[in-house]
Amino acid sequence: MIDVDTMVDDIRLLVECESPSADPDAVARSADVVARLGEVRLGVAPERIVVDGCTHLRWRLGEEPSRVLVVGHHDTVWPIGSLASRPSVVEDTPRGRVLRGPGSFDMKAGLAIAFHAAAGLSGVTLLITGDEEIGSPSSRALIEEEARRAEAALVLEASADGGALKIERKGTSWYRLEITGRAAHAGLEPERGINATVELAHQVMALGGLGDSALGTTVTPTVAHSGTSANTVPGSATVTIDVRAGTVAEQQRVDAAIRALRPALPGASLVVAGAINRPPLESRAAADLFERARAVAQRLGHPVPGSAAVGGGSDGNFTAGVGTPTLDGLGAIGGGAHADDEHVLVDTLPDRTLLVRGLLEDLLRVGAA
Repeated sequence: MIDVDTMVDDIRLLVECESPSADPDAVARSADVVARLGEVRLGVAPERIVVDGCTHLRWRLGEEPSRVLVVGHHDTVWPIGSLASRPSVVEDTPRGRVLRGPGSFDMKAGLAIAFHAAAGLSGVTLLITGDEEIGSPSSRALIEEEARRAEAALVLEASADGGALKIERKGTSWYRLEITGRAAHAGLEPERGINATVELAHQVMALGGLGDSALGTTVTPTVAHSGTSANTVPGSATVTIDVRAGTVAEQQRVDAAIRALRPALPGASLVVAGAINRPPLESRAAADLFERARAVAQRLGHPVPGSAAVGGGSDGNFTAGVGTPTLDGLGAIGGGAHADDEHVLVDTLPDRTLLVRGLLEDLLRVGAA
């Protein structure tokens, strides 16, 4: 029996401890709250793992060897002070009760679902990390190590629209292109300069041609900077680049193409920093688990969840990347991730928790193979 009001209280407790990824002290405070709540719900304290100043939590549940990995994160994109303008509240709406607050949907409600779903089970490892929103730089090795030991990985990230489970995620790559030209007085002797802004324009156009819409590959120049003053030929410029691709082959193709960029202006130079970050979560990694989840929903008499392919990455990319069957999007149903209207549909929490519980029991009973 799932007590929805208790779950709401748990989520609000987590949301009201702000945890922006880039603030290690805030993440450590959040880890304390998550650890205390998890100990109450699971009956055992977690192992606290600090890597490069970032705090992660790991529970080993039961006496049996762990067979299933449950993954979540407690960091958010929201800066300290966000609660002042976006307080954690529960409202009555035409869609039923809605819980709002920064980080509620992505993904503190998923943590509450994980705690309530895994309580009393044996053979489960629950890993909650503190740096997912910035690419998991300190937790990636930990996630991959745990995934290699597991028969299956369940990721409690928020659902896709309508509660759909995420069976595909694009892989992500991040780059920074640094351009060096030559500064000169823009009025007196512009001909002596090598204009880094002009070179930047050439490179942005070249980058725009590296995507492949048929394959869903996107190459997006994002933040750009150049120049120092209005009357100076810019001597340097930078642009950051976001790459999303559905296959490892596409990631590697774009990586090679970015590293092969050459200056358009004589005398300019380029330096590429960055690399492939997350491998893709391809549908074949999720296919069996997705069908199991649908069968569990049918047995429970719940609506059978659909599937979705999404562009955003998660730690499920890493678990799938090491060959572990992975199903993502098992967390809260709602919307507005990273946005002002972030929210969770309260009335869906019990069914979602029972779905995760049923899937865990199914995997522990008959194995993931």
